[in-house]
Amino acid sequence: MKFMKLGTRPDTFFTAEAIRSVSSEVSTDLQIQVQKSLYQLHKFPLLSKCLRLQKLCSDLREASESTTIQLADFPGDAEAFELCAKFCYGITVTLSALNIVPVWCAAHYLQMSDDADRGNLVGKLEVFFKSCILRRWKDTLVTLQSTRKHAPLCEELGITGRCVDAVATAIIANPLRTSASNTWWAEDIAELGIDHYWRIIVAVKSAGIVPNKLIGDALRIYACRWLPSMSAAEGSLSESRRETTVKQRMLTEKIASLLPTEKSSVSCSFLLKLLKAANIVNASTSLKIELARRIGLQLEEASVNDLLIPPASNSIETMYDVDLVMAILEEFLLQGQSPATSPPRERLSCERRRSRSADNVEFEGQENGRRSSSAAHSSKLRVTKLIDGYLQEIARDKNLPMEKLVAIAEAVPDFARVDHDDLYRAIDIYLRSHPELDKNARKRLCRILDCKKLSVEACMHAAQNEMLPLRVVVQVLFFEQSRAAMAGGGQVEELPGNIKALLAKTAAGDGDGDRDREALKLHHINVGGGATALEDTWSLSRLKCPTSAKLATLKMKLAEDDNDMDDDLIPRDALLRSASSRFKALCSLPKKPKRIISKLLAMNRSASERQ
Repeated sequence: MKFMKLGTRPDTFFTAEAIRSVSSEVSTDLQIQVQKSLYQLHKFPLLSKCLRLQKLCSDLREASESTTIQLADFPGDAEAFELCAKFCYGITVTLSALNIVPVWCAAHYLQMSDDADRGNLVGKLEVFFKSCILRRWKDTLVTLQSTRKHAPLCEELGITGRCVDAVATAIIANPLRTSASNTWWAEDIAELGIDHYWRIIVAVKSAGIVPNKLIGDALRIYACRWLPSMSAAEGSLSESRRETTVKQRMLTEKIASLLPTEKSSVSCSFLLKLLKAANIVNASTSLKIELARRIGLQLEEASVNDLLIPPASNSIETMYDVDLVMAILEEFLLQGQSPATSPPRERLSCERRRSRSADNVEFEGQENGRRSSSAAHSSKLRVTKLIDGYLQEIARDKNLPMEKLVAIAEAVPDFARVDHDDLYRAIDIYLRSHPELDKNARKRLCRILDCKKLSVEACMHAAQNEMLPLRVVVQVLFFEQSRAAMAGGGQVEELPGNIKALLAKTAAGDGDGDRDREALKLHHINVGGGATALEDTWSLSRLKCPTSAKLATLKMKLAEDDNDMDDDLIPRDALLRSASSRFKALCSLPKKPKRIISKLLAMNRSASERQ
């Protein structure tokens, strides 16, 4: 750090009875009150270098008052005044970036310019500032930091503006200087207040030289340094916190206004952090909408934790702000839409042969279109996986309305959800976290589940899941048994005796729903080779695949009350196209319980006789 020494005399200031004075053979004749400090000094040499003190002393003589001068509006502290007084006495003073701002403000207030005396303090400060401070990176930043305490006066003197320009110029001149990080300047300017920081970044961006990616990284560093922590969303806001929130709201909005428009310049994780902060401090709706739009452009880069956005401080009904995530997802789906690819034009026989270069251009265009379509498709697959993971997290919230969970689950395209295992896990978590749901609500929730897209392990878990509606268990068992039947050539084994007895009891109309469910579970346990306890954190790998396809469970479930079954419960047509002839016969069975049972028993008797 550069410094400047002025004066040659030794320091003779001392304190006696709370009064600061200077050793001299001449008695003091001037008293000056600066804040809580009283100075007893001499009119000469102070009045010869300070025009303001000359005027104040003149006014006091005309009013026949004492010679105590009150400097109530003095900028800075008593230390800055004392440095100016020592300069007047010729006592050695040391100036650097640490104290140049308060001394400069004090000298300006006392009017220590060349108009009062040649080679006065203000002129020397100006020379030191231009020749040393502005030419050194650290000195400029330290000086800029110190202008915050005297912001209006520093703006008037041009100190702040010239420091901002010097910092921006240094960044623009060499933004990729070799260092531990390409943004060698980002960590340093992150200590500045938002007003100074904003002015520097605006100047850097306007030059158009520094890459947007580096500007985005710098904004991320600054945001991590100053944005509120997530704990700020908890509890009600106290008065002190309300004042802090207003400042943080302004900070968040200023940072957001500096974001480069280029998509790859800012990470999705950083944008979501900014959105979390905006939600906590109750930033404007327009800001949150704009951030949601930006996030939607690159949602595939996010993680589940990124999407766990705390609610606004004035709304703590739910653990997370699901509406914001829904808005982000909608933006992603809108941005992902692309016009349909037009079919290739047929060449007429009379069409002139185009040049090889024209063919290459068309081929490259088609290839680029295919790559873009493939990228959009894979992006949707990643986002769907992300959303299903997000659903599992928010499903634990006891205050989350089921409609919001369903809305987010249904928002993603069907083709993008390759399997429904993660979605089933979210449904299972929600049902266990909300045991108060009635039958209709559970049906509505489970309607988003496609049993055809469940793995064998997930089907085994669902078949034993007492939280699921019976109609869903039937659907799961149907597709499970159909897979097993097709894999085994469509052969159906003889039903166990206990299942036959239960079928007969159900056909007679005296079946009990709970007991039927228990029988189904026992049947699946026997088929699977062992019981598996259902837990909130269930593991698919622990459940064993059945060794054979038995239709007893399907028959029992189809014998349940018709109120639990819908016409579209079993998609027969789709299965008939792929199943074996024997299995087609099973799929064409009527729905009424007694007719189902009688026909199934007859089929099994025929099978036994042929064997």
